[in-house]
Amino acid sequence: SDDQLKPENAKQIAERYLRLEKVDFITGIVFSNIVLAVAPDAIANKVFFISPNAGPAQYTGAQCNPFFFAASWPSEAYSEAAGQHMTSKGIKDAVFLAPNYVGGQDAATGFKRMYKGKLVDEIYTKLGQLDYAAELSQIRAKQPEALYVFLPGGMGVNFIKQFVAAGMSKDIQLIVPLWGSDQDIIRAVGEPMLGLFSVGHWSIDLENAANKKFVPAFEAEYKRLPTGYAASGYDTALLIDSAVRKVKGGIEDKDTLRAALRAADFRSVRGEFKFNRNQFPIQNYYLQVVGKGPDGRIMHKTLGTVLANRGDAYVEQCNMK
Repeated sequence: SDDQLKPENAKQIAERYLRLEKVDFITGIVFSNIVLAVAPDAIANKVFFISPNAGPAQYTGAQCNPFFFAASWPSEAYSEAAGQHMTSKGIKDAVFLAPNYVGGQDAATGFKRMYKGKLVDEIYTKLGQLDYAAELSQIRAKQPEALYVFLPGGMGVNFIKQFVAAGMSKDIQLIVPLWGSDQDIIRAVGEPMLGLFSVGHWSIDLENAANKKFVPAFEAEYKRLPTGYAASGYDTALLIDSAVRKVKGGIEDKDTLRAALRAADFRSVRGEFKFNRNQFPIQNYYLQVVGKGPDGRIMHKTLGTVLANRGDAYVEQCNMK
């Protein structure tokens, strides 16, 4: 079902599934504000909410809940990795840009936690905004060494196109989350993506058995390379499947099913990971660059690990065991 990025729509759709369809799991939501609209109803009905993408900070700490799992990452994590990378590279001044919604606010918190240089500007746009002329002028005036941009979907596509067209890519190092440089963005933008840095928990070229199987299988089925969204969706499906198999289909016992989910007994395309006690992952985050593969196709390549076995900043506030 399509929530059209409207929390009220998402809430109505979820209520239908919960009350009429009597579902056992809810998953598939990308944006944090939609998660926050839907998850409370799932939790109240003792239905497992499993996020394949957004992991709002609210659920990592004091509001952690046995019925909320993030198979993805905490919402602040990618931005923490970006801030850590900039700090380790000695970038002296930077600008942060994101939409003004809960995901963008979490991103700002994560970035500022790890970036130790001077943040010369912090810019918030409307969610869904596609014209960035004013913001680009504001950034140009600040002349930062680097720019971290947290703009999901079409927002990111438009921003990168306008950033390059304005000639700013020559002077300002642009860094984005994984989904800001994945195959959907590359197809839309093309060669101007080359040299763009990103951070994420997964990459096409990660060396593990599950990923080596997943990438060619996805390409054979869909005639394109997978995105980070596809990788997270695949892992989420494997997580649910592993838990249902572990309880031999006996999903009525919620405590047993929860224990099976927490075990995460499957081979992830990201490599090794485990759930923290707040049911968010402990995992690695990598630095990537957009380049050309051996066959000449544009894709992101892994350069190294930025954060190893990273959990989140709020787990100590979670009282689950």
